[in-house]
This record gives sequence, C-alpha cells and structure tokens, in this order.
Amino acid sequence: MATETVYAELTAALKRVHALGTLVELLGWDEQVNLPEGAAEQRAGQQAALAEALHAAASDAKIGGWLATLEADATLSDDQRAVVKNARRDYDHATRLPAEFVRDKAAQSSRGYHAWARARAADDFAGYAPVLRKNLEFAKREAGYLGWGGREYDYMIDQHDPGMTAAVIERLFGELKAGLVPLVREIAAARVKPRTDALRGFSPEGQRVFLREVTERLGFDYQRGRIDVSLHPFCSGTGSDVRMTTRFKEQEPLDSLFSAIHETGHGLYEQGLVAEHLGTALGVHAGMAVHESQSRLWENQVARSRGFWQCFEPRLRELFPAQTAAVSTDELYLAINAVEPTLIRVDADEVTYNLHIILRFELEKKLFTGELAVDGLPAAWRTAAQALLGLTPANDRVGVLQDVHWSGGSFGYFPSYCLGNMLAAQLWYRALALRPALEDDFARGDFRWLLNWLRENVHAQGRRFDALALARRVTGEELSPRHLLRYLRERYGALYLR
Repeated sequence: MATETVYAELTAALKRVHALGTLVELLGWDEQVNLPEGAAEQRAGQQAALAEALHAAASDAKIGGWLATLEADATLSDDQRAVVKNARRDYDHATRLPAEFVRDKAAQSSRGYHAWARARAADDFAGYAPVLRKNLEFAKREAGYLGWGGREYDYMIDQHDPGMTAAVIERLFGELKAGLVPLVREIAAARVKPRTDALRGFSPEGQRVFLREVTERLGFDYQRGRIDVSLHPFCSGTGSDVRMTTRFKEQEPLDSLFSAIHETGHGLYEQGLVAEHLGTALGVHAGMAVHESQSRLWENQVARSRGFWQCFEPRLRELFPAQTAAVSTDELYLAINAVEPTLIRVDADEVTYNLHIILRFELEKKLFTGELAVDGLPAAWRTAAQALLGLTPANDRVGVLQDVHWSGGSFGYFPSYCLGNMLAAQLWYRALALRPALEDDFARGDFRWLLNWLRENVHAQGRRFDALALARRVTGEELSPRHLLRYLRERYGALYLR
C-alpha cells in the first residue's frame, strides 16, 4: 500500500477517535451545566460506556499496523512524522491500559465530581477523602500500566504537558518563588491600597451583557461556541463547538468577567487550531502549559492593561452608572489590579496567584511519594497556606476542597497554570518587541494583530512542539520565570511602589 494511502487511513482513524473524545467532553460539559441532580449515577454509566468505546477505537490494531509501516518510511515529511510520533504515543497509551480499567476510571471520575460538589457545599472533607484515595490509586495504577512505576507523578505531569518533569518544574518554581515572595511583601507594605469596596451591586444580567461584548471583541466566535454558568468556570470542546462557562456574583463583578476572559483565551486557542487537521498532531493543542499561556495572556497581560480599559471603561459605566459613579478611572484601574492575598486560587490576583500553584505542586508531590496521606491533606494545606500566603483557611471549603481538579483524577495539572503564566509573559514581551504600540491597538478595541500573531505562532502549530520547544521557537529563549517577574514588577511596581 502506498505511503499516502496508509497515511490517509491513519489520519481518518485518528479523526474518528478525536470525534469520540469530543463526545466525552460534551457529556462532561453537560454534567457541570445541565445535568439534573438525580441523574449523576446514570451519567457515570454513560461516561463509562463512552470511555470504553473510545478506548476500543484508540487501541484498534489497524492503527498499530499503519504506524509500523509509516515509521519505517524514510519519505515522510516533517509534518507527517509529527503526526506519526504523536499517534504512536497515544496508541501505546491506549493499548497498555485494560478496557475494564478505562471504564472504571471514567465512572469514578464522574462520581468524583458530584462527591466533590457535595463535600464542598457541606465542608465535609472526611466524606470526600475515600474518593480522593481511590483517584490517587487509579492514577498510580495507570502510571504502572504505562511503565512509569516509581515515577508516577512525572507520568501525571507528562499527561498534561508532554516532556515536562517534576524536576524541571521544581527548578523553575524555585527561581520564581525566590523573586516573587519579596515582591509580594513589598506590595503588602506599600501605602497605596485599592478600594476593595469600589465595585458592588452589579446585576448578573448586566454582567452577562458586558462580558459577552468583551469576549466577542477579543475574537471569540459565538457562531462556533457558547458560554454558560457552572460551579467552577471551564472551557471544553474544539473547532466549531467550543463550550465555556463562568459564574456571576453581584458583589464581585470582576470574578465573572476575568473568568470569562480566561476561558475565552482557551476558546480562542481551540477555535484557532487548523480545522482540517483536528485529531492529528497538526490540529490539537500542545499541552496544558501552552493552553494556560493563552488563557492567562488574555486574562492578565491584555485585560488588566491600561489600553484595554481605555476601550471598555466607558461601556462598563454605561451599563452600571450608579455602581461606578463614585469611582474614578484611577480607582477603577487599581481595583482591577488589586493585590491582596486570598485563600481562593481562582480569586487570586496575578501577583500572588503563582503561590497558590506552588502550594498545590508541593502537596501533590508528597501525595505521590507517600510522604503525605490523603487524611493529612487539610492540615498540610493549612500549614502551606499560612507559610506561602500568610493566611490560614478557617474551613476546608476555602482550603483543600476549593478546586475541582482532583475530583476527576487530574493530578499534575496545577503546575500548568504557573508554567502557562511564565510562557504568557515571555510571549507578551516578544509580541511587544514586534509591535511596541500594542496597547494603542487595545485602546481602539482592536485585538486583531495579537490574535493573528498567536494564531500563526501558537495555534496553527498544533502539537508540533511541546511547551519548552515552543518557547524557544517563538521567543528565542528557554522558558524562564525571569520574564514573568519582570512583567509583575513593571505593572504592579508602577501602581504600588511609586
């Protein structure tokens, strides 16, 4: 069989597997947005059945045969080689996992979400602990099936960010922490204080109008996506069906706005992948650090800039005249960029945010080495929060129970947020070097240059490069916390340390 024929057979199979994967995501989106409370167990069964079908398609022996043929073919192009290499990784992963394990894990993940939601509402870690222990057991078993025995946490990290290891993350986080902690202390001691009471009483209806206009102006295509409400904001889907969520708080209007902009960054990435290659390495994202770099860049470097608010402040005041009447432009901008340690990660300002990630990374490492037992997590969390943030959770709802990730077994995901922040800052300075007047574009409500530059240099690259290689390719430098520290000191130093 000719190379092109074999390659066409392979990519058709990969696209079918990808299509099944999008159905899994769609069920997951519906579970967090629409599912009736009494349907949780039925949904667990549906997720298990679909996961089994997806696993069967991904482990089809024909894929292995096509891969073997193509791997021996010296005439493949670089792009074809990238597709084959990535497909081999996914195929080996699928064929080494027993179907029964895949089915049981999917059902456990679905049940875990509902158990977490109940436990958080009731502040009941003890009731949630058995779920967490079982998820940890599933993670270690999976790593063992894939040959990562003794390096289980590296395996979990690699699932979210191919090629990344705990040792690399520990080095990067150590450098970041050394520069970040003194900056946080300087800002905390500064005389400048934001008005924490400046923004109150913003109706969800008005917030919904504003964030829709903002995210649409940034470039999100609502003909190929939508935004809804969920307990924890997220983005799922790809191509022409991207689903985002946010949440609304009348006394904290910036929460819904910046959550929506964050998820829009994810959505823009998914909408920017090359449609004809969806399901292959040329049309899927490069990993969660790169994904988070896109969400964090739009949320922070863009949406907390002066230029952005020169564009959108008039519309905010038009929609909420009474609520903003007593707030000056400078007070509004300082409130938007308020730096104040908080116990809740998703509410954290961008200066202290990375300390939340370092906390989770350090606890996850201990969970996987056995140095920390699940039952000891609440106490360990309180100790770490006090050491890193200067705050101690009064209950587990604002401590160890606040995040959804572990309920579905997503260990090793948290570092991606901080790695994404580093990459976002590095991309930001590269973009500014190419277009110094970028914020002037924002002030005019024009975000096209930045989006097009990201589409060309990040989105269209698919999974040709991992996070470390992409940083080198686009910025000409190794991934480093240096750019993030520079950005934080420049932006927040101008506000607080003048």
